[in-house]
Amino acid sequence: MNSGSLGHGLPVAVGMALAARMNGQSYRTYVVMGDGELAEGSVWEGAMSAGHFHLDNLCAVVDRNHLQISGPTEEVMTLDDLHQRFASFGWNVTDVTDGNSIEQLDAAFACAEHFFGKPTVLIANTIKGCGSSVMENKVPSPKEYKQILQDFMERKEALL
Repeated sequence: MNSGSLGHGLPVAVGMALAARMNGQSYRTYVVMGDGELAEGSVWEGAMSAGHFHLDNLCAVVDRNHLQISGPTEEVMTLDDLHQRFASFGWNVTDVTDGNSIEQLDAAFACAEHFFGKPTVLIANTIKGCGSSVMENKVPSPKEYKQILQDFMERKEALL
């Protein structure tokens, strides 16, 4: 489900993971959150619930690019040490050094799948617009859009 910037993604995912457990289902629930979204109180209520219920069938990913719509996250609302914060709510925390690396993310997801007793969060340290000389770490202008498309097509070719 798409929850937008209101911070409802994690609480809904907690409900889905809890329902899976209650219904004897073996599926895992995944949720992706932007770091700007972590200023919402409902995120931390969900984090607390997931830790309390030991939802090891839940895996969250935080896109830690240090940017949100209204500016740098640390200027809008300081996030402190996310690793420590999630751990204090009873989560298994994995820091992904290069969240733009498919290989690092794949390895982190594989480890999370085999961790039991706690929910897992992957803190993926990313670069917004990675791979575009025009868009990295900023919001592009309409004139820059053409260059961005070209940069991403080149990156796509390099990945194939």
